[in-house]
Amino acid sequence: MDNDTSEFLLWEFSKNWELQVMRIVLLLILYSVTVTGNLFIITAVVFDTHLHTPMYFFLMNLAMQDIGSVSVIIPKAVFNSLMNTRTISHFGCVAQVMLFIFFLSCDVSLLTVMAYDRYIAICNPLQYEMIMNRGACTKMIGSIWTASLLNASLHTVFTFMTPFCSNIINQFFCEIPYLLKIACSGLYVSEIVALIFSATLVLCCLIFVLVTYVYVFCAVLRIPSVQGRKKAFTTCVPHLIVFSIFFFTGSLAYLKPISDSPSHSDFIISIMYSIIPPMMNPFIYSLRNKDIKVALSRLLSQMLFHFKEV
Repeated sequence: MDNDTSEFLLWEFSKNWELQVMRIVLLLILYSVTVTGNLFIITAVVFDTHLHTPMYFFLMNLAMQDIGSVSVIIPKAVFNSLMNTRTISHFGCVAQVMLFIFFLSCDVSLLTVMAYDRYIAICNPLQYEMIMNRGACTKMIGSIWTASLLNASLHTVFTFMTPFCSNIINQFFCEIPYLLKIACSGLYVSEIVALIFSATLVLCCLIFVLVTYVYVFCAVLRIPSVQGRKKAFTTCVPHLIVFSIFFFTGSLAYLKPISDSPSHSDFIISIMYSIIPPMMNPFIYSLRNKDIKVALSRLLSQMLFHFKEV
């Protein structure tokens, strides 16, 4: 089957309707928790002026990207299960790959920028406002979106320019490794090169983040007051946890061998890197961040007061 295939067949989780219902419920719960948690962060940052700082500006963008990444894959999977179908159109598959890689690239880039932000805030606090001003932050976000869009476009073009020898994708969404698995042998060299290039960039981001946090933690340990060290660790540790979860689950998904037959372990691994990190971000940041909790508490109090007046 060539590359003008009108549709692909996604993985059929199970022919058993009870198991299908369990998968639908699981995906809906994960989706609802992810969207709700990230919307709370966006709302808190937008409406609380105390959070109009570079760190929370980046956190708000991360929340927006997390909502986008799960919205690209989960609604279609749930719809297919409800309608008892496996199909996704060729255009739909292209759009899914394009958008998913875009949001994935944005997440890696933004988490790297957030590490730099923490480095400047702790290691060079006197020049923080001058370096991380509104214009600089806006340019960083614009650069992230532009570079991520270019990266996603290249991967999408290289993936779908090759003919496919099958239209059966052994995954619940259009994922590049599984698309390469059904590409005709020897005709996807350009996409392999693109994947290696992206993996190299991600590895560079990891090294940058690790080196940055070595400097950050050295600076934190030199802070004389216990309260000051605790506050610095509170703002840094959540970000490091998020980046670690994202990096290691993504590496596991993309570096593991792709089996010839679908398996539930592949499904679990894909969920671990595509859904779990976006879902965990709000909990990791809000539970460890007093400012977010105070902002949400203040916002909820204002909403309740407003409803009582009405």
